[in-house]
Amino acid sequence: MHELVKDYYGKQLQSSSDLKTSACCDVSSVPAWLKPLLARIHPEVSARYYGCGLVCPPLLEGCRVLDLGCGSGRDVYALAQLVGPHGQVVGVDMTDEQLQVARSHQAWHAEQFGFDNVRFLQGYIEKLDELDLEPGSFDVIVSNCVINLSPDKTSVLRGLHRLLKPGGEFYFSDVYADRRVPDALREDPTLYGECLGGALYWNDFLRLAHQTGFADPRLVEDRPLVITDNSLADRIGSINFYSATYRLFKIDELETACEDYGQAVIYQGTIPDHPHQFMLDKHHAIETGRVFPVCGNTWRMLCDTRFANHFQFIGDFSRHYGIFEGCGTAAPFDGASPSVSADAPCC
Repeated sequence: MHELVKDYYGKQLQSSSDLKTSACCDVSSVPAWLKPLLARIHPEVSARYYGCGLVCPPLLEGCRVLDLGCGSGRDVYALAQLVGPHGQVVGVDMTDEQLQVARSHQAWHAEQFGFDNVRFLQGYIEKLDELDLEPGSFDVIVSNCVINLSPDKTSVLRGLHRLLKPGGEFYFSDVYADRRVPDALREDPTLYGECLGGALYWNDFLRLAHQTGFADPRLVEDRPLVITDNSLADRIGSINFYSATYRLFKIDELETACEDYGQAVIYQGTIPDHPHQFMLDKHHAIETGRVFPVCGNTWRMLCDTRFANHFQFIGDFSRHYGIFEGCGTAAPFDGASPSVSADAPCC
């Protein structure tokens, strides 16, 4: 599959207009504050970019960021402006043609920005341990519609977990299916190159995240994919595909369910470009200045990460109140009683 992807993205595709689906596009349109950053990127780099958005979490100044499957380097050069002269962005890709474009314009971008804080490495995202990358050295890892192209997704997640600092996060957009994709479709070169053949069934992805150390994956946003090529749509049949952005935090203390410890947070409105609310994920829009009850995992995602200085924290972990209702999990028992009768039978 590596050779298939190299050929598809290195030789067959010449620009994003050659794509047959919207699979490789980011979930959301580019916000206004990011457009000036993209305007400062070399036209050839942008032309060889096969997405339509930018996978970019907030609060990156001074961070060390890794971009998996960086291609021609468009996201790397956008992120380089956000991390600033005291941060660094490293791009990894396996495709010669794409990396040649990225590297050929590195000096041009350094002159544009006033600093040179990027590095490009050739290699496979399944073999990050073979590259010149120090374990526990990255604040944030990103990827844009790349993980589905990997034949060994378990190795990818284990490798990036190893590279993240404690409290670091993997923030990425990818493609998921509403069921397991049959082998015949997975082996179709065009479907694989278009990010559909290698897409995980969403529930298998959640299981994989748990197995590789990410106990509580958070869905940020999602949308159904549009298959614009009729022949591809006929081959796919009734399978539905979705583009989704997830964030996975490397926090050892996270639990596999949202537990209630009676905690709350208050967002101070101090994260740049987010004065009115902070969106942790699809179900946590935290309004500035308002007491916002949270589960223990959400507490840790804010308190044990780069977001800590932007919140006030109420409560601790000294008392447990059961499952945190409203986070997607509830007690499984019908008509659960707060007490048990002495006459009730044992297990």
